[in-house]
Amino acid sequence: MGKRDDLIAKYASDIQDKCGMKPDMKLLTAVTIACGPAIYKADAEKVSAGDKEEMARVRKNWVIKKLGVKDTPKVDEGIAACIETYGKSNRNKYRAVLYYLLVKHFKKGSVFKPAA
Repeated sequence: MGKRDDLIAKYASDIQDKCGMKPDMKLLTAVTIACGPAIYKADAEKVSAGDKEEMARVRKNWVIKKLGVKDTPKVDEGIAACIETYGKSNRNKYRAVLYYLLVKHFKKGSVFKPAA
């Protein structure tokens, strides 16, 4: 297994253990790939849910731009719900896992499906 495969396995474990969900491995792999090189940098691999600027970037660049969700108060509610699911007290929130939860929450898995 390569480094990305190892990271995906770690993220799947987080989804199962911390979020109580059975991960969709194809979707998790696609979301992880979409994160790009950030997953390989210790600082960028994780998301600081308490950092307002970082959460604004997640909102703008991931939820609105990448997933195509309309910019409404529902975006903030969805982000808050995903952080709650991941565990507010959990300090180590992996970017790929949070993004995966956001994709599931907003039902935007189709963004990662190959065109027919």
